[in-house]
Amino acid sequence: MIEIKNICKSYGSKQVLDNVNLTVAPGEMTCIMGASGIGKTTLVNIVAGIVVPDSGIVLGMDNAKVATVFQEDRLLEWETALSNVLFVTSPARQHVSTAKSLLTRAGLADSINKKAAKLSGGMKRRVCICRALIADYDMLILDEPFKGLDGDTKLVMMQLVKDNLRKGASALCVTHDVSEVEFMGGKLVGL
Repeated sequence: MIEIKNICKSYGSKQVLDNVNLTVAPGEMTCIMGASGIGKTTLVNIVAGIVVPDSGIVLGMDNAKVATVFQEDRLLEWETALSNVLFVTSPARQHVSTAKSLLTRAGLADSINKKAAKLSGGMKRRVCICRALIADYDMLILDEPFKGLDGDTKLVMMQLVKDNLRKGASALCVTHDVSEVEFMGGKLVGL
């Protein structure tokens, strides 16, 4: 169980989070919606341990393994799609096979050995999702993971995430689209 208790965070004089409380159960997909600039990304970055809150605490994340799809792609541009996915795991044979399978399901079978710098924006986004899914995690954080994907590709990637969410792992998904929440079977939380 992950408990977010009384989280507050300001950037200068702008307070973006004010006493936020949230509980995420094991195996649960929690989807966070709210207006732009309200602190959704800040909140998930606090949960991931990337940002330190001004006050409040996140319980249940001690020693937790986190996999993240950031809003930005954050790929190794000089590496292949496959190498980027395998970057978060060991290159053991079963991981290579799983990575290739994920990339194929994501519609990237012909691009497995292409350098990330040569991929389109939507292709890079799919590589990022595959990379997060192959990682060993207790908490999967998805910060607008499907942005920039066309309708059909978005459906494929939402199904891929749904099918590959680790058993017993928790997930936090930032979205602006209620249809994503419904498709993923997530619990909706507004900020």
